[in-house]
Amino acid sequence: MPAENSVDSEFELQLVNLFAEQMHVKIKLMPLPLDQVMKSIVTNQAHFATSGLRSNGSESVRFGPSYQTVAEQAVCNSAPLRRMEGLFKKNIAVMAGSAQETALHEAQKKFPALHWHTRPNQSAAKLLKEVAEGKLECTVANEEQLSLARNYHPNLDSTIDIATPSNLAWAFAPDTAADLLTEAEKFFTLIKQDGTLRRLLDHYYGHNKQLESDDAVAFITKARTVLPHIRRLFEEAATLTGMEWQLFAALAYQESHWDPLATSPTKVRGMMMLTEDTADRMGVTNRLDARQSIIGGAKYLLMLKEQLPLRIKEPDRTWLALAAYNQGYGHLEDARVLTQQQGNNPDKWADVKKVMPLLAQPLYFEQTKYGYARGGEAVNLVEMVRMHHDMLNNLPLGTVPRLLTPAQDYKLLEKRKGKDEAQLRPPSNAINGLSVSGKSLSVYHPTREGAQHAR
Repeated sequence: MPAENSVDSEFELQLVNLFAEQMHVKIKLMPLPLDQVMKSIVTNQAHFATSGLRSNGSESVRFGPSYQTVAEQAVCNSAPLRRMEGLFKKNIAVMAGSAQETALHEAQKKFPALHWHTRPNQSAAKLLKEVAEGKLECTVANEEQLSLARNYHPNLDSTIDIATPSNLAWAFAPDTAADLLTEAEKFFTLIKQDGTLRRLLDHYYGHNKQLESDDAVAFITKARTVLPHIRRLFEEAATLTGMEWQLFAALAYQESHWDPLATSPTKVRGMMMLTEDTADRMGVTNRLDARQSIIGGAKYLLMLKEQLPLRIKEPDRTWLALAAYNQGYGHLEDARVLTQQQGNNPDKWADVKKVMPLLAQPLYFEQTKYGYARGGEAVNLVEMVRMHHDMLNNLPLGTVPRLLTPAQDYKLLEKRKGKDEAQLRPPSNAINGLSVSGKSLSVYHPTREGAQHAR
């Protein structure tokens, strides 16, 4: 499991960036430990906070609309608990100021014997890792945090929901200007109606489904033992195509579990499971040669990406190309047409993946150009590749050494409406600003040391 998990932070930064566009303002990001956020908002040191706060159960500040609802679950290193009373004598730790601490306070009203201690500047990811390693009896995490952690620590098991689910929202000062709250309400109404929020949630959390315990162990074991011997081949493919080696490694694992001699009943063969026709097109003379297979598969994926309309941006461009890799470009186009006919966006994977399984149903495939396809298999491949890709990027560096410098926590944020892209860099000791226009809003965004990683 990665020592630090910036998924929550990146998701929230996307929301803030889009909100800044709507208001045409300059955003100043103010790093602050999570357990100090509420107090600072109450004293009007910033306009609002975007740190995955639990809006239900707190009355000291005002909250904007909820953008995500997640269950808060107790996670212990002992046998699964069936009743809250089983937590009373446990050593429980949560991050100070987190949604999990707020949920525990709610639970304590009903179960006064429930006690815990808080850790400042420590992420849910680190606490879950301690539980998995037997260094801590219990912690509390939301379902998304736990789902991701289980892929790295298969022995983690949730026990019970400790309180009502957390409705995550931005926090505003009690006397904040009414027009600012109105703008926030308009913003969230808009991104819910046009599908932007759903697509962002899918991008950051949609592929975090839990691997079966044996599958997670197998992947991590092979990443430590098999991958180091073939990694240079994926790096070579990355150099040739300009794509990430981790993406090709994830695809190869999903196709063959890194077995160069793999063969399916449908006669696709090799590390990247190429058909004879695809191998011929890519100049592969021996599909069972690991190097030829990897480079051939990488070139084929790049070709599929280049066939897609130029207006399709990343990461959707890659996810759609992976679906075509599995089922063929024609079937992907059929799914995109059906997506558009249903009033959704054919350029967004979050929309297309809901339609692809319909290609196996006569009611739908009989009206398509290329007919029947196992579209559900394509969706499964893409989501599994996304998950394994993330795992390869986040496994401890000593396990899978990196070729490239690790990405910064604050990624390039895509701008809507054709505007120029702007980059949010990690905050300095004071304030970090993103210039959008004349006015400005100060926003508390969690520090790297811990607050950005707690929900």
